[in-house]
Amino acid sequence: MAVKMRLMRMGKTKQPQYRVVVIDGRAPRDGRYIEQIGRYAPLEDPSVVEIDNEKATEWLAKGAQPTETVEKLLNISGAMNTMKVRTGQIHTVGSAAPSTEEAEEEVAEEEAPEAEAAEETSSTEPDESSDESGEEE
Repeated sequence: MAVKMRLMRMGKTKQPQYRVVVIDGRAPRDGRYIEQIGRYAPLEDPSVVEIDNEKATEWLAKGAQPTETVEKLLNISGAMNTMKVRTGQIHTVGSAAPSTEEAEEEVAEEEAPEAEAAEETSSTEPDESSDESGEEE
């Protein structure tokens, strides 16, 4: 079965809205789909592109082929770039492609110094107020 990522038309006449779906390539345009991964509303200003990047990259990794339009939407949402970094098609300067676990650890490490700085300022403020109350007596 050839799995494709393509648009499924919804909405009223002359007011199209689309679902981005993963579907069997032989199925009709608005037929039964495997999974919905996003939506696209071209007539809104600006156009709405909502795609679940995690689901999209999973399906791309499994071999789903996006249509030209869906590929453009995946580029806009960033899912295509993450997939290319994971597969090594895009080289990141200075390091190999980070895994998702490493990226989460880096974010946690960056947030830790900020939390420590906030604790230090909160711990110094009560000490200063107690010093001020001691000076008044």
